[in-house]
Amino acid sequence: MSEILVQTLVSGLLIGLIYALVAIGLTMIFGVMDIINFSHGEFLMFGMYSSFWMFSLYALDPLFTLPLTALFLFALGVVIYKLVISKIANAPMVSQLFTTFGLMLLFRGIAQFLWKPDFRTVEKSLVSGNFSLAGIQVGTPQLTAGAGAILVTLGVYLFITKTRLGAALEATAADKEAARLMGIDSQKMFALAWGIGAACAGVAGGLLSTFFPIFPDVGANFILIAFVVVNLGGFGSIVGALIAGILVGVIEVMGGFLLGPQYKIAIVLALFLAVLMFRPQGLMGKA
Repeated sequence: MSEILVQTLVSGLLIGLIYALVAIGLTMIFGVMDIINFSHGEFLMFGMYSSFWMFSLYALDPLFTLPLTALFLFALGVVIYKLVISKIANAPMVSQLFTTFGLMLLFRGIAQFLWKPDFRTVEKSLVSGNFSLAGIQVGTPQLTAGAGAILVTLGVYLFITKTRLGAALEATAADKEAARLMGIDSQKMFALAWGIGAACAGVAGGLLSTFFPIFPDVGANFILIAFVVVNLGGFGSIVGALIAGILVGVIEVMGGFLLGPQYKIAIVLALFLAVLMFRPQGLMGKA
């Protein structure tokens, strides 16, 4: 029983790291622009399809194509900002919400038209299989994805906290008008935030593609949990998203183990409501 419990905790920790990586992109966009991006899950979906097609057509393993996936999604995020989001940046929040929701439906429709609603998988990746560690069975793809999520999260954190460009992003998030007066081009910062946010989701998708089925609606499985993670960690906080992602992953998997898998989403939603009621600013958010 103890071995099963430990194995469940490890599974929750690993999937929680993926949740954190998806949520970091979401919280960055919100922190810089105060826009809730409902289409964020579709960036993850495009990342999964990007890895799948490069594997299927050119036999390139998803781990090797992660940099290409990140660049593709970064470019897509910037293009979406330039063509769509920049036009509604100063619009009422309702207009912004409907716009990103419309993008979500558009992206899903494009995916269904191009690739049909079939489930696809990456077979025989370099990290396929599992191994035993002290009697605990750990999936190699899940462990690799968790390690990759940690590295990317650390990279984003160091970029934000240790570079001039990251400091400009933080300044824009803290006070857009003051940042503009200091000579920071807010439009470039907004585009950068969308690019990095999309790239984080794309990398998460590339890591997931080694063990998770790929289909047009796959983003819906992660975007709801990503919103819970962002809310729990505190909107705009990268460290909060990492901590909250791990907590949500462990709580979801442990709840499914103790109460039944049919209750996993209900437990996550209950956590979301509890945070809204008792600490709406999140763990790392400012009161």
